[in-house]
Amino acid sequence: MEQYKQEFIEFMVDCQALKFGDFTLKSGRKSPFFMNAGAYVTGSQLMKLGEYYAKAIHDKYGDDFDVLFGPAYKGIPISVVTAVAYSQLYGKEVRYCSDRKEEKDHGADKGSFLGSPLKDGDRVIMIEDVTTSGKSMEETVPKVKGAANVTIVGLMVSLNRMEVGLGGVKGALDEIKDTYGFDTAAIVNMAEVTEHLYNKEYKGKVLIDDTLKAAIDTYYETYGTK
Repeated sequence: MEQYKQEFIEFMVDCQALKFGDFTLKSGRKSPFFMNAGAYVTGSQLMKLGEYYAKAIHDKYGDDFDVLFGPAYKGIPISVVTAVAYSQLYGKEVRYCSDRKEEKDHGADKGSFLGSPLKDGDRVIMIEDVTTSGKSMEETVPKVKGAANVTIVGLMVSLNRMEVGLGGVKGALDEIKDTYGFDTAAIVNMAEVTEHLYNKEYKGKVLIDDTLKAAIDTYYETYGTK
C-alpha cells in the first residue's frame, strides 16, 4: 500500500474521524465503523486534510477543472481547505462552491449557494467525506446541474466504504458513476483500512482485533460489494 494511504488512515484515526464500534448511519444501516469529517476541527488538521484531498484529486483528475463543490454541511470546509491546498501545492486557483440547506433571500449573496457562483462552462469536482449509499448525490447533483450548464468531472471522497448503493447491487461509487455519468474515486477504501490496522498495534492499541474484524466481515456479507 502506498505510504500516503497509510499516513491518511492513521491521520483519520488520530483525528477521531474514523471510529470503530456500533453506529447507525444516515442510510439506516448498522455499521461497526463510522467516518465523520466533522472531527477535523483544528487548523493543522484541516490543512492536512486539504492536502490529502488536493493530492488525490490531482492524481486522479489532473488540473482541468474550475470549481470544487462541497455539499452542505460537512463538504463546505472540505471544499475550502482543498481549494487552499490546491493553490499552495500546484499553483492553480480553483473556486469553491457549496449549497445551502435553506435558500437565503436577502443580501448580496442571496440564493441557494455559498462561495463562487456556478457559471456556464464550469468544470466541477464534487467533494464529500464518505459515500455510503449514494443518497446524498440524489440531492446534490440536480442542484449543481440546475444552477448552470456545467460539467461534473468527478467525485472525490476520503473513504470508500465499499458497500452497495441504493440499488442494492453495485457499490455506491460505481452506482453514482453509472447513474450520473461522472467518475468517482476515494483517497482510501475500507479494505485498505482493515489491511493496515488489523491485529497491528497503533499507539499502544489494536484498533481492529479479531472480534471487530468478524463484525466488519459480517457487515460486508450484507452490504458489501460482491
